[in-house]
Amino acid sequence: MASPHQLPKEIANLHYEDLLPHNQQGYPVTREFLQKVIDILMDHVKDTNDRNCKILEFHHPEDMKKLLDLDIQDKGVTLQQLVQDCHTTLKYQVKTGHPRFFNQLSCGLDLVSMAGEWLTATANTNMFTYEIAPVFILMENVVMQHMREIIGWENGAGDSILAPGGSISNLYAFLAARHKMFPQYKEKGLSSIKGQLVMYTSNQCHYSVKSCASVCGLGTDHCVEVPSDELGRMIPSELERLILERKARGDIPFFVNCTAGTTVLGAFDPIEDIAAICQKYKCWMHVDAAWGGGLMLSKKYRHPRLTGIEKADSVTWNPHKLMGTLLQCSTIHFKEDGLLISCNQMSAEYLFMQDKLYDVRYDTGDKVIQCGRHNDIFKLWLQWRAKGDEGFEKHMDHLMEMSEYMVRRIKEQPDKFELMMEPELVNVSFWYIPTRLRGMEKSRERENLCGQIAPVLKSRMMQSGTLMVGYQPLDDRPNFFRNIISSAAVTHADIDFLLNEMDRLGHDL
Repeated sequence: MASPHQLPKEIANLHYEDLLPHNQQGYPVTREFLQKVIDILMDHVKDTNDRNCKILEFHHPEDMKKLLDLDIQDKGVTLQQLVQDCHTTLKYQVKTGHPRFFNQLSCGLDLVSMAGEWLTATANTNMFTYEIAPVFILMENVVMQHMREIIGWENGAGDSILAPGGSISNLYAFLAARHKMFPQYKEKGLSSIKGQLVMYTSNQCHYSVKSCASVCGLGTDHCVEVPSDELGRMIPSELERLILERKARGDIPFFVNCTAGTTVLGAFDPIEDIAAICQKYKCWMHVDAAWGGGLMLSKKYRHPRLTGIEKADSVTWNPHKLMGTLLQCSTIHFKEDGLLISCNQMSAEYLFMQDKLYDVRYDTGDKVIQCGRHNDIFKLWLQWRAKGDEGFEKHMDHLMEMSEYMVRRIKEQPDKFELMMEPELVNVSFWYIPTRLRGMEKSRERENLCGQIAPVLKSRMMQSGTLMVGYQPLDDRPNFFRNIISSAAVTHADIDFLLNEMDRLGHDL
């Protein structure tokens, strides 16, 4: 029986050189080849949305190597082999868009955003000048201004850029803050600052914040971790105490990172209280809303979680998380216009000439520390056009309501599950209790025993291929499961399946 992805015989054994642009008469061959690739992609979309299909077919690395032909050879393979390679790649790839994939912050497969990514790849342009990306540059301006309006800055004032991930977005915030407060640093370096700069962040923040201190020469010893409460939120009084402590030593507190949606617990630092402290001690306030920023689109859930975000000097917001835009799509926003260009401009004469035929203010390349910048805007713009603000609000409300439903279902089964805390976001943290521990009273000893079985239960999930939920320890808490609901495909039935499947796979542990 012929493979559904078999090219016609007259094409199957042709090679790369037979495609456009190498063969000027190669359009028919090119069309046949690309159509087969599209068929494979569509099969993957279909399987991703089929709850009867497995999320993954797990193999250990050494076994996986035996199933794949990854060698790079002297001579190129046939077009048929390339089609087969595409099929094999997706066969063994985890279906992160599957409704029962709850493993990461970025879940789901938004098909309009995916269509945007297909077009982006076909356009294959760089985002550093209007000269080569006119439509995409204008799209970026429109969407970024709209996002600043949603943050709450008057008339969408300020400036923004798309960056390769939230870690780099946070880095841009650090660089801009230092430049704003010590503009001479750009030319003179460390000698221009008479004292030790200090930055602050909660002990539950994303590790990229601490990485800024390392990458930018501050040193991780001068990234002060502020204690958090039992729900994972920064304690403002502790922040003020630690600022005063370092000021008494002659240091210069200058930057405070406020997390809106921590990675593990989904906690929101109290923005307004932190903003007041930043104003009092003249510190830059950055809000890392990479994870929780999507809730700004929901009237029901925005407050009190994100109340006061308009007081931030900068905001990281990743549409590729809660909003479901395809990876990667991260934005960094600044209240003050002109900081990005002032901080990062290097005036490369071969790219950013000032005598071009158009308004060169539309060139973005000199705003960023990169040169080449991927087009991450079209998939977001197209998705937003499809959904509108109302569609995104319904999307956010749905994710939160699914998480609330999961919390209710966990509480209805106290013999099998122990909720670690009431979540503020879509991170539902809990322990699974196997049959042998169900007679034990709730205690630290039981939590430790449940923590020991978490890796074993996760391995059974992966081997069965029916479910993926992440686990980790945190501070003094032993391993617990952190379920993430960021896929719009998730239903009540999927939540029920999740809990039942965990019990099926783990009851005998």
